[in-house]
Amino acid sequence: MYAIVDIETTGGYAANNAITEIAIVLHDGVCELRRYETLVNPGMSIPRYVQALTGITDEMIKDAPYFDEIAYDVFNLLQGNIFVAHNVNFDYSFLKHQLNVIGFTLNCKKLCTVRLGRKVFPGLPSYGLGNFCRNLNIPVSNRHRAGGDADATVLLFKKILDEDADGHVELMLKGRNREQYLPANLPAEQLEQLPNLPGVYYFHDQAGKVIYVGKAKNLLKRATSHFSNNKPNRQKQEFLRNIYSISYQQCGTELMAFLFECIEIKRLWPKYNRSLKRFEQTYGLYMFEDMSGFLRLAIEKKRKHLKPVYTFSLLMEGQNMLRKLMREFNLCPKLCFVQSNEDKCEGMKSAYCFGACEQKETAEIYNERVELAVQSLQKELPSFTLIDDGRNSREHSCILIEQGKFYGMGYLSNDTAIMDSSELKNYLTQYPENDYMRGLIYQHASRWPNKKFNIAQ
Repeated sequence: MYAIVDIETTGGYAANNAITEIAIVLHDGVCELRRYETLVNPGMSIPRYVQALTGITDEMIKDAPYFDEIAYDVFNLLQGNIFVAHNVNFDYSFLKHQLNVIGFTLNCKKLCTVRLGRKVFPGLPSYGLGNFCRNLNIPVSNRHRAGGDADATVLLFKKILDEDADGHVELMLKGRNREQYLPANLPAEQLEQLPNLPGVYYFHDQAGKVIYVGKAKNLLKRATSHFSNNKPNRQKQEFLRNIYSISYQQCGTELMAFLFECIEIKRLWPKYNRSLKRFEQTYGLYMFEDMSGFLRLAIEKKRKHLKPVYTFSLLMEGQNMLRKLMREFNLCPKLCFVQSNEDKCEGMKSAYCFGACEQKETAEIYNERVELAVQSLQKELPSFTLIDDGRNSREHSCILIEQGKFYGMGYLSNDTAIMDSSELKNYLTQYPENDYMRGLIYQHASRWPNKKFNIAQ
């Protein structure tokens, strides 16, 4: 038996909203067997825009039963029947959540007249309830009220059953049909086109704008996992409503997918991505010459138009590195801005500063040690490639680290020999980098040393 349902609510997600009206029509596929319809007191004021849309006012529901008073009847009408609604996941998530609060666990097979309509009546300009019914000459009255919309859904569902020559209803009811869990506006065939391969996928809104970017070892499996639960919170419900299409970019390896996800989130700044969007404050070690001709080293927040000799993700990391250089190369803490007071130079007290801060040695001699210190840092920076699987058997992937920084990545044909970095760059796409991406590459190189190849500069 089918339980054809429509509800009106105080808002668009179940966690912090409530039902104001419910209509349930029990139907055997041929005729109506029973009908249940009532206003519901939501226990909260109905927002004005919802009152304007539905016509249900606070005055109308003040004497209506609360949901817990009707929960037993609602549960018994739904449980054991096939739950049918227009955009079924919305109505189902609301009722499942509200019943769960009372102590009832709803578990029904579901049918969505939006998804079924796309299959049985393909190519229509709109599958919203009002437009869909108009296109099929189905009369609609008392729109945006539970009873009126339920009546329209009954007629629409009956028409779908009558025209379903290819058995789409039966297919959707068979087992755990994956399509039943998809957002109403996302065509199933777009999800099915995803390969079981690594890559990055994009969810788009109605205007085609990217609203979410994800990475995957298996594109089909990962993208599908977003729809395996239907949480009642606002973020999840809004997210699902706004997904209209999906696209993807295949990558050779899972690591490349991780890196590309980070790149794309920074480039596109999608609405529903939370991770990888935080502001990254990095620091640089800068070298400049002062008015007396002494080379000075200073740690500052990374500046857009100045090139640091070294970068750090944490200020403390930079300070520790600079203190190490000061002792190893006899540099002055005052000239390195580590000591800013007027007291006696701490370096001279500890006998590693030779007195440059008091002009006890010349700038030329001191500067030689500063340059040696900077060169020692740069010599420590590795340059290597990670060579791994490509997108097909005719190529392999390549990620380049140059002087400690992520340069970029790309694909080489199998007959391309490893070369020096300047020649290799012709085959790669350069990307912006950050500490997170660099860390992923170093971790992978440490775990899979056989894929790492040192490369000449």
